[in-house]
Amino acid sequence: MPDPELTSVERTALYKSLGNPLRRRILEYLGRHGEANSTVLAKELGESSGTTSYHLRKLAEQRLIEEIPEKSGGRERWWRTLPFSHTTPDPATMTAEEYAAAEHLALLKIDVDTELFRRAHQEYRGPEGWAQVQRHGAWMSKDELRAFLREYHALLDRHSHSREDAPEGARPVSLRFYAVPDAVEEPEGEPTGG
Repeated sequence: MPDPELTSVERTALYKSLGNPLRRRILEYLGRHGEANSTVLAKELGESSGTTSYHLRKLAEQRLIEEIPEKSGGRERWWRTLPFSHTTPDPATMTAEEYAAAEHLALLKIDVDTELFRRAHQEYRGPEGWAQVQRHGAWMSKDELRAFLREYHALLDRHSHSREDAPEGARPVSLRFYAVPDAVEEPEGEPTGG
């Protein structure tokens, strides 16, 4: 897992790497299939093995994937993803280059998330189905929102598994969490009551 105390230069490189279309496809493939080598990825993604090999090495340098030593031998190297968690810092603390890389990655994520939102609605089959859509609103203080987010993470940890430890019938599930405070509207004049 990448160090949570990454420097601005390291975060910029991470955002650029995650924003690279081929590297995203490699990470998605490894996430779905568990492991692959450059030849498998080249065939599946329509690229040359030299190209996939280069991008695999770059992803490994950023500790997003690792080699599987027991499967690798000679020139054939097999790879798997590593656990990954990163929270983007306050944009006001970023350099211009870091912000540009983070913004580019965020726009790519919005496209992916929009497609997931559409799929969730299209695939919804009621409250017992795999696809679920929930929308809520609440009044919270910032401290309560931060506590809610900590509990959300704990709940996710309690109910999720690694690929290797998942029970039979488990599927990869994409979850997204957004919290955005509504705009504060100042009342005009005195309340009229009623």
